[in-house]
Amino acid sequence: MQKGIIGKKIGMTQIFDESGKVIPVTVVEAGPCVVVQKKTVENDGYAALQLGYGDVKVQRMNKPLKGHFEKADVACKKNLKEFRLDDCDALNVGDIVKADTFAVGDAVDVVGTSKGKGFAGAIKRHNQHRLKETHGTGPVHRQAGSMGACSSPSRIYKGKGMAGHMGAEQVTVQNLEIVKVDTENNLIAIKGAIPGPKGGIVYIVDSVKA
Repeated sequence: MQKGIIGKKIGMTQIFDESGKVIPVTVVEAGPCVVVQKKTVENDGYAALQLGYGDVKVQRMNKPLKGHFEKADVACKKNLKEFRLDDCDALNVGDIVKADTFAVGDAVDVVGTSKGKGFAGAIKRHNQHRLKETHGTGPVHRQAGSMGACSSPSRIYKGKGMAGHMGAEQVTVQNLEIVKVDTENNLIAIKGAIPGPKGGIVYIVDSVKA
């Protein structure tokens, strides 16, 4: 991983390219992030950088986190995320990472928390087919249907698609293209949709499949 940053999803819009083609984009406020901790192979067994994003009052910090920020001599941050970059030596504690770390045309993966849908049935949650609504199907035409065999194996197999809590889980969308970078306002326009609601925290990293 060469680059990584923490951001906040602002919302979706559309922009036009040079040929007049409409490109749907998601606008992300990427950074500024501060390096809170630097991990090394000698001390921690691996090299990584911990970035902090979003200012927060000191009164809202618990003692361990407050001491963590005081040790780094940086302002308290609301969100912390560790990135295993290939070249961690290029940055030190206290350095600022801004949106200009990415450039137009870069391929990125975006990690976020999807919108919560609450308790959902098998049709909405797993895209299952409904039963026929004729010939005595009764009031169960949207239920999951057969759960499997009877006496053998006398249980339901793991992974069976059933009704339950849907959404509010980590989702990664891969191979998205950066269309525009506004360095003054720390905004990045990413082609397509990314997970989460407006105001949701996302992590932008280099694409692993680019």
